[in-house]
Amino acid sequence: MTDRFAPYRDLAALFPDEVITQAEVTDVELPGGAGTLALITLDNHAGPKRPTTLGPNTLIGLGRVLDAQAERARSGELAGVAVTGKPGFLVAGADLGSVSALEQGAEGSLLARLGHDVYNVLTDFPVPSFAFINGLALGGGLEIALAAHYRTVSSAAKGLGLPEAFLGLVPGWGGVWKTPRITGPRDALTLMIKNPLANNRNIDGRTAHSIGLADAIFDPAQDPADTGVFVRASVEWATRVIAGDAETLSDLAVQRDRDTSDEAWDEAIAEGRAIVAAKTGGHVPAPARVMELFEAGRHRTREESAAAECEALAELMLTDEFAHTVYAFLDVVQKRSKNPAGAPSTELARPVRKVGVVGAGLMAGQLALVFARKLRVPVVMTDIDQERVDRGVGHVHAQVEKLAARGTLSAEAGEQLKSLVTGSVSKDVYADADFVIEAVFEEMGVKKTVLAELEEIVSPECILATNTSSLSVTEMASDLRHPERLVGFHFFNPVAVMPLVEIVRGPQTTDEVLATAFATARGLGKTAVLVQDAAAFVVNRILLRMMGEVQHSFDSGTPAEVADHALDPMALPMTPFTLLAMVGIPVAQHVTESLNTAFGDERFPVSENLQHLIDAGITSLWSPGGDGQQSIPAETLEVLEFGDSPETAGQLLVRVQDALAQEIGLMLVEGVVADAEDIDLCMILGAGWPLHLGGITPYLDQVGASERVNGKRFHG
Repeated sequence: MTDRFAPYRDLAALFPDEVITQAEVTDVELPGGAGTLALITLDNHAGPKRPTTLGPNTLIGLGRVLDAQAERARSGELAGVAVTGKPGFLVAGADLGSVSALEQGAEGSLLARLGHDVYNVLTDFPVPSFAFINGLALGGGLEIALAAHYRTVSSAAKGLGLPEAFLGLVPGWGGVWKTPRITGPRDALTLMIKNPLANNRNIDGRTAHSIGLADAIFDPAQDPADTGVFVRASVEWATRVIAGDAETLSDLAVQRDRDTSDEAWDEAIAEGRAIVAAKTGGHVPAPARVMELFEAGRHRTREESAAAECEALAELMLTDEFAHTVYAFLDVVQKRSKNPAGAPSTELARPVRKVGVVGAGLMAGQLALVFARKLRVPVVMTDIDQERVDRGVGHVHAQVEKLAARGTLSAEAGEQLKSLVTGSVSKDVYADADFVIEAVFEEMGVKKTVLAELEEIVSPECILATNTSSLSVTEMASDLRHPERLVGFHFFNPVAVMPLVEIVRGPQTTDEVLATAFATARGLGKTAVLVQDAAAFVVNRILLRMMGEVQHSFDSGTPAEVADHALDPMALPMTPFTLLAMVGIPVAQHVTESLNTAFGDERFPVSENLQHLIDAGITSLWSPGGDGQQSIPAETLEVLEFGDSPETAGQLLVRVQDALAQEIGLMLVEGVVADAEDIDLCMILGAGWPLHLGGITPYLDQVGASERVNGKRFHG
């Protein structure tokens, strides 16, 4: 048999250190004399937590194995072929480290074509081909499943998606063309554009089945390391498909009945264009390229789309945006987050068996839900009267019911989760709690009163945590008999979505308390960064410096449209004035006042105009016009006062860059965090800082602000 993958040998030789994912074949005799299924398991044998990835050596190996099975099928030996992965993973996607190491467009083009040549074997297989999605399947990993004729998914599978637009690439191994033909264009757009540009959101197995990405769904064993139950169920289903079972094929036809009409395509394309424009403003190449391929692929053949995908991948692999993304994603988000600087030994962490949440408002409810859902421990909320308690607990229960209605939770799991969240008007319920977090009004006197009350009730081993966004943890601890037990545990809104927790160490916080805080954050699925006690910590301090510069420019006479869009070249998640409305003008003003008290008027002036808006009960500067254009209502303009020193957008952009470089430089001198990478990690995970900029400190190096202000770069 001719080795069709021989032309890729030189490409593979460029990556001698690739961790190869082996394609291991096991013959499975199908019941009822249906024949033999070649089950291919993808495994890198690098430990249970090391994701399987796809580099050129891996792809060549998989392609050769698939070719060999196709030859067996043609000779009558096989009735089917199936691909699955090691426990927890189908495949995590392309090896981005390998991709980023490519230096020439020809190499990128070769790697793109290699993926298509491998996946085409599965798509053109002479007998039915299957993918059993048993876990994480991202990018090129999910595209393996898309290449198969049929797909099953585990109900416990998480982390499914096509995140390429988020990572600076396109789903270039067939995903752009195949996905809309499997799920319909609307859901394909969600996978390729909506979710990646919504902070890289992924889907789970139940969602994959609901949108038609998978043909069948099966429950796994309770032990996640045991994939046998799911694989056996998938093999039994595959047997029925191969045997032509009428009921199975009828169910399959219903499951695959997706809307691929012209109307659905038109709607998806229009929505995709709007999302890309709103999220990137044309300053980020990859999302626009995904849309271009998605739209053109509507009328292309598979081969025509593949050629365009290869061309796009080859170009995007060599862009600065992709290089910046790889640094931000691999070096910062992946590596730095797994080894938090300053975190004590995990062996010091104490078990958390019961959690208290002081407060029953919206933020407290979010906290209660995430603690109960992730830790699976009882969570008790308290507030000053029964009405507030009932409303808070009711809101949490309603959120659980929504999760169950969407299929994210089973009805039984939903009832169990609701039973974990209860409420009381008495803080005595915290007597046996291991971890109590306050989420009360952001005012020092209120928080100190609550913490003092708790100290009279909780056990000596109970950890007290504050979700303050800007106030001094040191000051909160100053009147406690046991200040060593207090730790800052600052979440970001919305709690369920934002992955960052700033853990704030006070002067007397013990290593045991700190270790427990880090372990709890991990249990919640969050990334924790150790932050020393300083006003507004990291994310809010940087954001308020940025927003303050824009607000000052607006107050000084810069037109609102210019001020609000001067930072558009950064392609931030939202404009400063939109962020201001989302955070809440009173909240932003309160945090600015804290920063002003700590650092003075020069860096953190308190805007009189914002105070005018607060006094007038105005919650947003902008009021959308009927044509979708933003404008400032006349009644809002009446309460504002402006100077006569306007700036251009370019001037304001440079001023913001320099202000950020100054503030971050000062934070590093103060030791707020251990390293510039921690600043980058906080801003990416806590503020949605765009990956294509490479993190905030590399960006400030690239635009020259670091050297202009500090005389040196943050990175050598």
